[in-house]
Amino acid sequence: MTSGILRVGIAGFGVVGKRRQHFIDANPNLVTVAVCDRKPENLDSVGDKIKTHKTYADLLEEDLDVLFVCLTNDVAAEVTVAGLERGLHVFCEKPPGRNMDDIARVRQCAAQRPGQKLKYGFNHRYHTSVQDALALIQGGGLGRVVNMRGLYGKSAMINFESDWRTQRSIAGGGILLDQGIHMVDLLRLFAGEFSQIHSFISNDFWNHDVEDNAFSILRAESGVIASLHSSATQWRHSFLLEITLSKGTIQLSGILSGSKSYGEETMTVLRRPADSGVRPQEETRSYDHDPSWEAEIAEFTDAILHGGEILFGSVEDAFDTMKTVYRIYCADSEWKARWDLTVE
Repeated sequence: MTSGILRVGIAGFGVVGKRRQHFIDANPNLVTVAVCDRKPENLDSVGDKIKTHKTYADLLEEDLDVLFVCLTNDVAAEVTVAGLERGLHVFCEKPPGRNMDDIARVRQCAAQRPGQKLKYGFNHRYHTSVQDALALIQGGGLGRVVNMRGLYGKSAMINFESDWRTQRSIAGGGILLDQGIHMVDLLRLFAGEFSQIHSFISNDFWNHDVEDNAFSILRAESGVIASLHSSATQWRHSFLLEITLSKGTIQLSGILSGSKSYGEETMTVLRRPADSGVRPQEETRSYDHDPSWEAEIAEFTDAILHGGEILFGSVEDAFDTMKTVYRIYCADSEWKARWDLTVE
């Protein structure tokens, strides 16, 4: 560490890596000193003060304190482990890998290095609407959570000619693992762990070897029942999470994103009236700023510098969310058998 500033390397300098660099360098305690990417064109925009490499192995030879992993699913776990073994603190994008073996390997490595921080980019937890909803629920004024409904969908999966997300050997899974994992993580945040899961998984529309739709019903240990639809046939990009409580409802609609295609981010709160014939009180808040990328990097940095815990996106969070995703896959017996999937 030089002059109290953490030196950062970024493995993978595509769209996500470049966006991470923006927020890394906006943090007064971080500075990007080196990046790597296998595509030369992705390195064209790197400034003169940042070293560039073609491989992560060369990147790890630099004098670094922190590694950000923004790579494809097939190598995310491998590079995360390599960073930890080099003594670095590591921030890795979701998902943590292609399967449970990947995250289990990282988890084992991290357990042997308790002094190093490891965090995963489940940035939806840091959206202001989600934080406001969590505060309302924890405040108790709306009672206990009864049930939840979640929908997260894209109008199409990706560029079918070239995108790695359509290839099981690289991605490990489709829309559920790529995008729906965020909704799974939020369901866990609000309901706790799930003891029963039923699902139907399909790739009948786009016909890739990864799913384009996942439907699931989940029952939490607390008794909360949740439904989930993760879709790549949602012709208008959609994000909706409805949380029904004993004294009202919280509806999160839209999510601010880089694509700005999910509509306005809002939280609507309906309070259950004492008289069933009376219209419920309704209040909607709108959000025009996404603090999530900045906030999760700030938490990660603070944990490194001051020894605090990773509040959201810890390796245990990643493991439990990934396990829930794979339990959804395996709850469809045909899908499980077709791809020889296992949870453990």
